Amino acid sequence: MTDLATRPAAPLLRRAAPALLGYAAVRALGLVVLAVWSAARDTSALTLLSARWDSLWYTRVAELGYGYEVRLPNGDIHSNLAFFPLLPWLERAVSAVTPLSYAHAGLAVGTLASLAAAWGIFAVADRVYGPRVGVCAVLLWAVLPVGVVQSMAYTESLFTALAAWSLYAVLTGRWVAAGVLAALAGLTRPVGLAVVAAVWAAAIVSYVRERRSALPRAEDPTPRPPFVRNRSAESWGGARSWPRALGMLLAPLGAVGYVLWVGRRTGKGPLGYLDVQAGWRNGFDGGYAFARFVADKFTSFPSALAGVGLIIGVASIIWLYAVCVRQGQPLPLLVYAGVVTALALCASSYFGSKPRLLMPAFPLLLPLSRALAGARPPRSATILGGVAVVSAVYGAFWLNGSGPP
Repeated sequence: MTDLATRPAAPLLRRAAPALLGYAAVRALGLVVLAVWSAARDTSALTLLSARWDSLWYTRVAELGYGYEVRLPNGDIHSNLAFFPLLPWLERAVSAVTPLSYAHAGLAVGTLASLAAAWGIFAVADRVYGPRVGVCAVLLWAVLPVGVVQSMAYTESLFTALAAWSLYAVLTGRWVAAGVLAALAGLTRPVGLAVVAAVWAAAIVSYVRERRSALPRAEDPTPRPPFVRNRSAESWGGARSWPRALGMLLAPLGAVGYVLWVGRRTGKGPLGYLDVQAGWRNGFDGGYAFARFVADKFTSFPSALAGVGLIIGVASIIWLYAVCVRQGQPLPLLVYAGVVTALALCASSYFGSKPRLLMPAFPLLLPLSRALAGARPPRSATILGGVAVVSAVYGAFWLNGSGPP
């Protein structure tokens, strides 16, 4: 079998074509349903996708730069320094070379990034489990209940694209590319640290593995790590160590650079970004606030049903992660998905955002993708088609209601 590390881009794109076509079809369905629903409510689907909620904050950064803040009656300060700069930079660049406004440029960036994310998810899943699982993984990511966010001027698609391709670069031993992509992911969202952690963990394990392999077998009684159960994990290493070291050096530069810049701008040092997030009532409390939010649902009968649903949802996510570990996913995927999940569930941010914050954790979908890939194609198509319709309807209802905060 040809190694994907040496396979040129065009064949990899042709290999991913079924997944990308299926993804485009699912997203098109969602947009059509959104347009019909919005027209019935006399709202603009284009505005919902490009000029509401966080999209407005990114557009303002692109147009006016940083420094804007809103002071709420309760004393909270919402500063646009909370929003990382890569999407606004891209909005400004696209708007400069096209007739698109900043808002519509953000929508164009999000749309293209969603296709790049789908391709990256396919590349990772194909690398680990083969093309059928890759196609199923992309379609499952497309039909997530909050999948409509992938078609918005938000950062989820851009971040997922950078994260997926960084992980693919790690799995194929392209350390410098992995580090550059991780740095860009760190300029996109705070959770970019998950990509950095994945690159560093893989690099350290690769180094230790090489050192052990260099020892005589009689002096190396330690068994191989349990994560090495598929072909993807065997190409992390390389003949030279400097690309791996350079990748590790590059990976954290995006996130660390922006956080330090915010600290200098606010005059509060390296922890200044935490103060900015505190103004939005965002922070990391180990899940205490989320646990209280769930517990409060059981104070009355109707809301208790929502509480049960939340508990089932969280338990399902933890169970999926345990299955990922049991099935022997490569270490970088486990580290990445684990950090993304922990940051989403254990943050004290607005609780309605948690499904959206979990969206980049696509390795959690691989166990379900393997199950779908093992089923008969008509059955898999029926399941995915039905879920796609439900997701499209829910997305239209959601955006025309509370929407993604």
